[in-house]
Amino acid sequence: MLFICYPKCTTCQKAKKWLDEHNINYEERHIAGDNPSYDELKEWYEKSGLPLKRFFNTSGLLYKDMKLKDRIPSMTEEEQLEILSTNGMLVKRPIVINGDTVLVGFKEAEWSEKLSI
Repeated sequence: MLFICYPKCTTCQKAKKWLDEHNINYEERHIAGDNPSYDELKEWYEKSGLPLKRFFNTSGLLYKDMKLKDRIPSMTEEEQLEILSTNGMLVKRPIVINGDTVLVGFKEAEWSEKLSI
């Protein structure tokens, strides 16, 4: 299982604590230091079944500075994935990838259900 996070993010800290409390083994990856590639993001997006907009960190400063809220609706999926792959701070976190399961953001009930806890 891959756990992608930003260590200073309080939601990521809660998610990591939850994983540890449930004795779930994972490989941790710092999203700012090791930004997801275009191909990774495309694969995760396709596996997740979520709208691509859910992969954007809409509360982040960079998202706001780039005025992506206004730009995304007119962008293709390819353009959105390109932008996401340029900077890890644009990507919503935490993300868990476990086989074909991809979870974006931390919702304890969803994680319990999808990770069979």
